[in-house]
Amino acid sequence: MITIVDYGVGNIQALLNMYDHLGIDARSSDEPNAIARAERLLLPGVGAFDKAMRALNERELIPALEHAVHRRRAPILGICLGMQLLARNSDEGTQPGLGWIAADVKRIEVPRDSELKVPHMGWGEVTPTRLSPIFQNGPRLDRFYFVHGYHVVCDSPDDILATVGFGTQLCCAVNRANVWGVQFHPEKSHYFGMHLLKAFANLEIEVTRTDVE
Repeated sequence: MITIVDYGVGNIQALLNMYDHLGIDARSSDEPNAIARAERLLLPGVGAFDKAMRALNERELIPALEHAVHRRRAPILGICLGMQLLARNSDEGTQPGLGWIAADVKRIEVPRDSELKVPHMGWGEVTPTRLSPIFQNGPRLDRFYFVHGYHVVCDSPDDILATVGFGTQLCCAVNRANVWGVQFHPEKSHYFGMHLLKAFANLEIEVTRTDVE
């Protein structure tokens, strides 16, 4: 079962529709107990960093997420802004992030003489930096749909799962242990997005079954 965290700032219905199309059980929840006991979690997000972190705090969801992800080791996938929330902080605001990935969120900078425009919007070919069960790992690069003006900068290259070219190579996917994140929108990325969401749902996991304290 996939539990999609509903905190008012994510494109939840599109994710539910895609999982329904795939025949995979998924639900949305804003209940701390349900999130704390979840088998797998999606943390979607659109909009501003500070607004999203305040929403998680106001709904008292951060302790539930911490319990699920760190105590029970449930896998979580942050999507778009949800990936940025995994970092320590963001240039976009002043609120602290979750800090589950040793990283900071920086505004995308392009050369002044470049024709590139920020935000980065549209389709991009994603290059995995290592083998991963959520990407196809075949000879053809996966293509995903992006809309973002900020990007995650990791302390360690070991946490970078994939990059996308936009003036330079930007980190667009992260992974450390059971914490995963993608900057693009798999729910808007047709076949490639379906493959990734299905692969996340099929990850081999060993989730600890504990009661919520």
